[in-house]
Amino acid sequence: MVRKPLIGMTLGELESVAAEAGLRRFAAKQIARRLYVNRAQSVSEMTELPKASREWLEEHYCVGLQAPIAEARSTDGTVKYLFATRGEGFDFLDGGAGGRDVEAVYIPDRERATLCVSSQAGCRMGCRFCMTGRQGFHGNLTAAGIINQVMAIPESRTLTNIVFMGMGEPMDNIEEVLKAVEVLTAPWGLAWSPKRITVSSIGKLDGLRRLLDETKVHVAISVHSPFKQEREDLMPVEKAFPVAGVMGVMKNYDFAHQRRLSAEYIMWRGVNDDLRHADALARLLKGVDCRVNLIRFHAIPGFDHVTADTETMERFRDRLNELGVTATIRTSRGEDIEAACGMLSGKEGAVEKEGVANC
Repeated sequence: MVRKPLIGMTLGELESVAAEAGLRRFAAKQIARRLYVNRAQSVSEMTELPKASREWLEEHYCVGLQAPIAEARSTDGTVKYLFATRGEGFDFLDGGAGGRDVEAVYIPDRERATLCVSSQAGCRMGCRFCMTGRQGFHGNLTAAGIINQVMAIPESRTLTNIVFMGMGEPMDNIEEVLKAVEVLTAPWGLAWSPKRITVSSIGKLDGLRRLLDETKVHVAISVHSPFKQEREDLMPVEKAFPVAGVMGVMKNYDFAHQRRLSAEYIMWRGVNDDLRHADALARLLKGVDCRVNLIRFHAIPGFDHVTADTETMERFRDRLNELGVTATIRTSRGEDIEAACGMLSGKEGAVEKEGVANC
């Protein structure tokens, strides 16, 4: 029997659960504290609740924490964790046929410890240079499936930053992403500052507007080319969400203070790496307080472009800086374990029962 996980639930949802169990409304905060502060592994640990209520909860719900089923460790300290999306007694997918697991990447860097989380199994956006996009769509992760990535890794309590830059387009699963962000930032939840969270998007405006209006997290937009046809060749979503229109919407929001906007720009040799592109990118970003992250391309099968060389990237960066656009070259991490940008893919097939932690 699949029991619904409690992790990933908002306080309002926990209040409904408490009412179902015959508990008073304040019990929802007790449950939340056990889940997100005490990191309870089972309902039986919630000893402030009456025994009869705990028994009822255990019959219908579970904490929901599922340990990673596999991991790969890079020579640079990066760790890629593989999580099952479905198994005996749990289901982290909202729709979709399943058949793919999801990956999260832990990236330690001096005083920072960042976790890159996935929001979907696969992706509908179809970016040609991305392994996740090439596998197609296999389902939206529930908020429980997103929060599980944060809470179930060994390094959970030492994380300093979270980026929604793993598998999937977060704006294509906006309801569950917003719930996950609420759990991450609410005082009754994990109580993170929104300044420690960045959510990436190709520019899907319906969800992006909601994210900007309903949260205070940082935002990253995947640009990759300032020219319409060129971007469309790389990212078919340019047809539906032209980057010029996306940046026009961004001008309506304040990114000069607590919230930060960044443009993600993968660089390919002879494709989008000359100074003409730098000049056009600066024009595209005019009037928007936005920094640019220049990213080396990590080769994937079936895509014949190669990354720009370091000298070219530095020249591109310097040109943007001269034009008043703050630009940096992002350090590549985890390429040897296929954990770098654009390389996450999950895996097909069922998960062996013994590889999954108890719900």
